[in-house]
Amino acid sequence: MSAPSPAPKLPVSLAANPRLSSWVRFTGEGRVAISPGKVEIGQGIVTALAQIAADELDVGIGRIEMIRASTAASPNEGVTSGSLSIQQSGRALRHACAEVRQRFLAAASERLGVDAALLGVADGTISAPGNVRTSYWELSGDVSLDHDVTAGTIAKSAVTRSVAGHSIQRVDIPDKVFARPRFIHDCTLPGLVHGRLLRPDISGAKLIALEEAAARAVSGLIALVRDGSFAGVVADSEAAAEAALKALRKGATWSAGEPLPDESDLAGFLRSQPVETTVIDTRAAAAAKATRTLRRQYTRPYIAHASIAPSCAMAQWDGDRVHVWTHSQGVYLLRADLAIVLKLSAENIVVEHMEGAGCYGHNAADDVALDAVLLAKAASGRPVRVQWSRHDEMSHTPFGAAMAIEIEADLDVDNEIVGWRHAIWSNGHAARPGRAAQPALLAASEIANPYPRMISTNPPAANGGGGDRNSVPLYDLPAWTITSHRLLTMPVRTSALRTLGAQGNVFAIESLLDEIAALRAEDPIEFRLRYLSDERAREVIRAAARRAGWKPERRSGIGHGVGFARYKNTGAYCAAIAEVEGADDIRVRRLTLAVDVGEAINPDGVINQIEGGAIQATSWVLKERVRFDRTRITSTSWTNYPILTFSEAPMVDVEIIQRPEIEPVGAGEAAHGPVTAAIANAVHDCLGVRVRDLPITRDKIIAAMELAS
Repeated sequence: MSAPSPAPKLPVSLAANPRLSSWVRFTGEGRVAISPGKVEIGQGIVTALAQIAADELDVGIGRIEMIRASTAASPNEGVTSGSLSIQQSGRALRHACAEVRQRFLAAASERLGVDAALLGVADGTISAPGNVRTSYWELSGDVSLDHDVTAGTIAKSAVTRSVAGHSIQRVDIPDKVFARPRFIHDCTLPGLVHGRLLRPDISGAKLIALEEAAARAVSGLIALVRDGSFAGVVADSEAAAEAALKALRKGATWSAGEPLPDESDLAGFLRSQPVETTVIDTRAAAAAKATRTLRRQYTRPYIAHASIAPSCAMAQWDGDRVHVWTHSQGVYLLRADLAIVLKLSAENIVVEHMEGAGCYGHNAADDVALDAVLLAKAASGRPVRVQWSRHDEMSHTPFGAAMAIEIEADLDVDNEIVGWRHAIWSNGHAARPGRAAQPALLAASEIANPYPRMISTNPPAANGGGGDRNSVPLYDLPAWTITSHRLLTMPVRTSALRTLGAQGNVFAIESLLDEIAALRAEDPIEFRLRYLSDERAREVIRAAARRAGWKPERRSGIGHGVGFARYKNTGAYCAAIAEVEGADDIRVRRLTLAVDVGEAINPDGVINQIEGGAIQATSWVLKERVRFDRTRITSTSWTNYPILTFSEAPMVDVEIIQRPEIEPVGAGEAAHGPVTAAIANAVHDCLGVRVRDLPITRDKIIAAMELAS
């Protein structure tokens, strides 16, 4: 007798937030309010989720109103990260809307006296043969959505969807084009006042003394706030706040700070620190005779988020309750940390999301929110807006962690791979708020009764890992050992930056594979295909090669390279072909990418994400590097932290392999590793040298040439 089929499971976000009314509401004038817990950070997620809801409810997308996430009403979906919004929020919303539709069809059947199987829905109108009809809005008083979802509801099949799978205009773009105040930086509230924070240039310095007289004499000053090493001002204008802060800075005395690493030897620093060592994965095979071992080290520096606009927040107290407006990627997680610091019940704190400049990771959005809350205590109930300066943003925001990666590849007599060892030294890649008993917010470590600064950890491998992300090869290698060494010290503050450790690991793996292919005098694409049994992986590589015309006739000063990965080994597949020009500096002329995200809900949105990731990765590879001496961060402006300019951006061409029958995954972080590797491999093709130390600058190329000679 066969075992019974397992009970159907709810999507993870829906299981955590099962009440239908928290996701969907029908409002007046024929509108539908959709309230996801994921937030818009420039990735176009509100558009894709609106498409899913429109499909399952059979309403025009123009009727959909996407509600910003807020702890007051929205489902708690944790944090918007890891390219998981479509997987988590999209699946939950699809299931919830499908059940809502079924509930309304049942009510319409009863009202109209027609079998539910004969009913159809078109733009929210429910009709039956005989020209009888009703609508969601007519029935909304009779159908309660204050019920938990059930697991058995079946959503529409891919072939019956009419909105998902098509490129539609993003719903957030009109406000941005017509300069409506959608961004938190542009928002104002009645009685709004302005705050600024005093922080040291020297890393880890404490505020010893503060001469306040000059700051208190500034016209427009409302309050001067100090709590231990946390100090700031509140004023009736931004100009007055800046003037008071300038005066306060002159009167500040700081302790000595904590020494920073030697920037010129990051690998040496990373490999010399106390670590927690974890074996990520092993694969054993019958012993094969290795005739040589290639041992290579790859490094990447600390990388800044470098958002175009610095972080900003607003806060307003009403008695013992506080309302916070923030561009945090996790409103519930931020609320949890605020509750700890403020010693308040979470129910007394409302955290509401507003769009910011975007960062795709843990920048200062959460830190500035606590700054605003603490300063607002002195504002007599008026809302306080705090915006960090560019200098603040580039000095005090968590950075993407530096990495040193060593790979040993055992080769047989034919230079085929018979063994593989991959080791990573890196700080952890996650120190987001709301995930520990101690708060992770900057000001929490500055107040008079401070909380210890959290040492970054790594997400578990089941969630994609952190420093080890994408370190396990997707290739069919016979044996491997993958080891992660997470630093237990953190002189430079690190946390989540787009892709976490995937960019560094894919760069290392794909660079060494190219080197081995060259030893065999084998085309690098054919070499990869031989080691891949995953047909979706093979297809994205073939598609990128076809689209790029791999490999064109060799021209002097021009190089081509390939890179491939599946993000987290469970997400989107992406292959990239880079064309670079090596004249005075490396210039990336063209990037050709193929991507497989399963069902592409909004193909144009997927292309936008891949294009954006490809250009950001190009900037990381060619330019970006946090600079510091032994006492302070020195890359505090665009001059000494340059990013790719518009005139330097490559042409980007993207092909989507549409698979509507496969559940969708996110595209936001799929391109970074493959593009990084493709550029590095193209540089070798162009100049004949391997640069294994990012970023690939003229100095690094010269050093590689000298090492090779």
